[in-house]
Amino acid sequence: MTETTLRDIVARYRALVSAFGQPLALGEFAFARAETERIFSVFDEDYHISRFFHFTLDPAFDPEGAYQINGFPQSHVSLDAEIETIL
Repeated sequence: MTETTLRDIVARYRALVSAFGQPLALGEFAFARAETERIFSVFDEDYHISRFFHFTLDPAFDPEGAYQINGFPQSHVSLDAEIETIL
């Protein structure tokens, strides 16, 4: 099994949105739920990375079906363009 890197996440994000800063549903990354929660929780725990990640829970999204990112229900993520400075 290959480890998903920050570079992989940024590349997927960029392929699915037209510009940095746009919210993208976490499900669009096409990982299994447990993998999505694990990957994004790891990045969220790292200050140097997490400052570029912005998680949200869309009010239209069922909170029961939301992803648990470090214990918090989330449905979307947006990334700041400055994340490319740490790749």
